[in-house]
Amino acid sequence: MSKLKSEVPSLEMYLLMLVLNVMLSKAETQNSTTACNLQIKETFEDYEYFKDGDLIIGGVFTVNSAGFDFPFTENPFKTKIICMQPTARHYVNVRMFLVGIEIINNNPNILPNTTLGYHIHDSCLDTRKAVKSVLQILSGPTKMVPNFSCSERGKLVGFIGDHYSITTVPIAQILSVYGYTQISYGATDYMLANKRLYPSFFRMIQNDHVHYRIICDLLTFFGWTWVGIIISKDDAGEQESLILSNYMKRNGICTAYTLKVNVDSIRFKTLNLEVARKSSAQVIILCGSFSVLVFHLLATQYDMIKDKMFILPSSLASNSYLLDFSREMFHFSLAVPVSQCSKNCLPGFRKVPRSTIHACCYDCVPCAEGEISHKLDSENCLKCSENEWPNMKKDRCIPRVVEFLSYTNDALSLVFASTAALFCIITVLTLILFVVYRGSPIVKANNRNHSFILLVSIMLSFLCVFLFLGRPVDITCMLRQTSFGVIFSVAVSSVLAKTTMVYFAFKSIKPCNVWNKWIRIKLPNCIVLFCSAVQIIISISWLAISPPFQEQDMHSYKGKIIIQCNEGSVIAFYSVLGYLGILAAVSFIIAFLARSLPDSFNEAKYITFSMLVFCSVWIAMIPAYLSTKGKYMVAVEIFAILTSTAGLLGCIFFPKCYIILLTPEKNKRMSVFRKRNIII
Repeated sequence: MSKLKSEVPSLEMYLLMLVLNVMLSKAETQNSTTACNLQIKETFEDYEYFKDGDLIIGGVFTVNSAGFDFPFTENPFKTKIICMQPTARHYVNVRMFLVGIEIINNNPNILPNTTLGYHIHDSCLDTRKAVKSVLQILSGPTKMVPNFSCSERGKLVGFIGDHYSITTVPIAQILSVYGYTQISYGATDYMLANKRLYPSFFRMIQNDHVHYRIICDLLTFFGWTWVGIIISKDDAGEQESLILSNYMKRNGICTAYTLKVNVDSIRFKTLNLEVARKSSAQVIILCGSFSVLVFHLLATQYDMIKDKMFILPSSLASNSYLLDFSREMFHFSLAVPVSQCSKNCLPGFRKVPRSTIHACCYDCVPCAEGEISHKLDSENCLKCSENEWPNMKKDRCIPRVVEFLSYTNDALSLVFASTAALFCIITVLTLILFVVYRGSPIVKANNRNHSFILLVSIMLSFLCVFLFLGRPVDITCMLRQTSFGVIFSVAVSSVLAKTTMVYFAFKSIKPCNVWNKWIRIKLPNCIVLFCSAVQIIISISWLAISPPFQEQDMHSYKGKIIIQCNEGSVIAFYSVLGYLGILAAVSFIIAFLARSLPDSFNEAKYITFSMLVFCSVWIAMIPAYLSTKGKYMVAVEIFAILTSTAGLLGCIFFPKCYIILLTPEKNKRMSVFRKRNIII
């Protein structure tokens, strides 16, 4: 009761507005005694309230929720509308109307010397009954004579009603002809906002635009992007479906099908839902002027629509009988259906439209390399920044792995560093051993000074490995190849000098001629200086014209940034390696030619084998170097440096160390050289 009282003032205000509006209007129907005295058979009314007054307010209310045809027994072709299924909520609207009129009549300050009456009919949520009711009110409380007012008492000044658009629209069409003011307390049809068609129509709630905008918000919230629409085959259905379609397009929601239903076919129980049954759309929206009869027919086809969810038009949304009926018939549950043409594209995928007119039907394809998507149903994938790369799921960018031969995080670097340090120590020990035994025949043989130069060069070659390890910077990039090239050139030049000296020494015929002194002193030094100078010139030119520099390779490996040295000039790089190859090849050839000379202290055969190892390693290194990238390319070069340098150390010096340490008696045999008067 408290709720009723709280709502009365608003209704009272609208009643006053209605009275003031119509008192100024010229609305009237014809008053003809002749027409009203016609012998018209009285109609049977199942629901009618009338109270006389100076001013009469007509009311068409929905109390019963359905009107059914009931045939007369004496005439099967003549039917009567029987109203059924009343609801208490609808009756409250009638009571509020009556209480509002009572309050106005009891307050002399509102309408002094004027009383309000009323004439109320039930529309029964049936358009035929609504039209009949408004014509009855226009004619008066006794006889219904269209276009005539047969009432001899109060003046009809306006109408209240109806609740639903399906019955309000035909009432408004009739009243607009006569100019009577009409106030609806529930109709939402957008067509009623057209003041050219309905100049005297007013309502107390928003129109269908708000209703269908809320429906689209609901569809978006639950992810229902693929829905079916059933519309009544009339102006209301067309207009409401157009409003709904516009809002659906804005929200990216597609229509799977539109099923038009003739309202009269519902009355004759012909409703084909085969299209709805076959469709993958699990949500169906009803638009237009439907009554509760449509749900009786839906119930007869329950097996076809039992998995579907229906969204009602605003004209039926507050029908309590309908809600009770739906709960009983369709067994509503908390399960939320999935109504989509295509499954959601997960993060890491993007949508690709199918060859259909519907934007909601699409396929999902993985994001391209280097791209991500971090939300459902992404239209496009986002490219990661240069320093980032997608994770395995391609739903977020993660920092790229920085790769180089690190001292701390790379086992390969530790192996190379340990190996280089070990061989460097062995070389130093060998050098110390040769310095200690520098006066012995085995050390003096074949020019000990060049042996010392060769050992120092081998030691520095092992140390060059450390320029290739660690994070490359510009200075290490410039030093690594040039230092290695110059040091190796000195080493190989020393080997070439020793080999040349052996060859020409044993080929000299006269022991005391000028050749002996020149071969013993000048020729080896010239070979070392000249051959090393050529490599130095190549390296200086390289650094001056196009020096190596540090760069970040982001394209060779997915998800990695390779910190490496760009050699600057590829020609200069291969010129350094090529020159080393030429020196090694010449040394190998000369050593091979001198391999059969007297071998008491002859190094020729050891030099031949060391150059064979050197050339084999570097020939094999080139294709391996070209076929790898990143830190593994550097690892191939380091391996070649260590292997070829160790070959020189092992093949040339280990046999001599063996003689010095384990067979010292062989270190005193000088017969071969003395016979030839050659001091080496």
